[in-house]
Amino acid sequence: MEQKKKSGFGNTVAYVKRHWQLYVFFLLPALLLTLIFKYIPMGGVLIAFMDYNPVRGILGSDWVGLEHFRRFLSSPDFMRYLVNTLKLSVYGLLWGFPVPILLAFLLNRIVSKRKKKNIQLVLYLPNFISVIVLCGIVRIFLSVTGPVNGLFGTSINFMTMPSAFRTIYIASGIWQGAGWASILYTAALSNASQELKEAAVIDGANIFQQIKAVEWPAIKDIVLIQLIMQVGNILSIGFEKAYALQTDLNLPTSEIISTYVYKKGLIDGDYGFSTAVGLFNTVINVILLIAVNKIVKKMNDGKGI
Repeated sequence: MEQKKKSGFGNTVAYVKRHWQLYVFFLLPALLLTLIFKYIPMGGVLIAFMDYNPVRGILGSDWVGLEHFRRFLSSPDFMRYLVNTLKLSVYGLLWGFPVPILLAFLLNRIVSKRKKKNIQLVLYLPNFISVIVLCGIVRIFLSVTGPVNGLFGTSINFMTMPSAFRTIYIASGIWQGAGWASILYTAALSNASQELKEAAVIDGANIFQQIKAVEWPAIKDIVLIQLIMQVGNILSIGFEKAYALQTDLNLPTSEIISTYVYKKGLIDGDYGFSTAVGLFNTVINVILLIAVNKIVKKMNDGKGI
């Protein structure tokens, strides 16, 4: 058996050597794109340690070390931006993460394939709406003359309420992405043993017992991986949606690190400082990713990512 394995590996190596031009032809474009757009831009991290001037470039700009980081950490608004970002991420994770899983469980219980496809189509459609279009819809619905106020007979401008921003942001995100996110879990549930499910039904197991004994083990590993990845990106909230839903009056809760980086970097032209803030954000994400992965490993018999 060992000899056969060695022989098979040797044949693969020989085949690659004979047709190396094909491998180079197909792999080179992907490698070049990855190198140009992923690895070379990493050099831009140096801007975080410089008083960067676009005209003078990286080599001509003055080196300031950790000055931008000190400036950000000592800023009176630092804690507000950090807390706003954490609250938006953590609340979004707590409320949004279970919804696709519940949708997958519900979809898995629909017997009729036609009904299941139609329901899935309705659930998936919001994912294809542009973030900016979604924000426009939200603004119209929640405006003083919008349908929501018309339904309740009120005249409240929800977009100007700092206390309403997180609810609006998270709820609209769940509506837009939960259906699409459930695809992964729905596909995993298709691998659940039908024999075990039928046996559980025969034994008198209710829906919750069936999910616990048969369906949950089929998606458990995927759920843990998704949880680790989402926690690892807990500070990486895209600025587009937050910025598009932002108003002058809801700034106390809507101003987060990513919108702050955008304003300081592209609007104010303070490139070095904005890069430092973005790098700080990335480092925190990496630390969270490693920490959560270790915690999940301990809880899951040494299995993580």
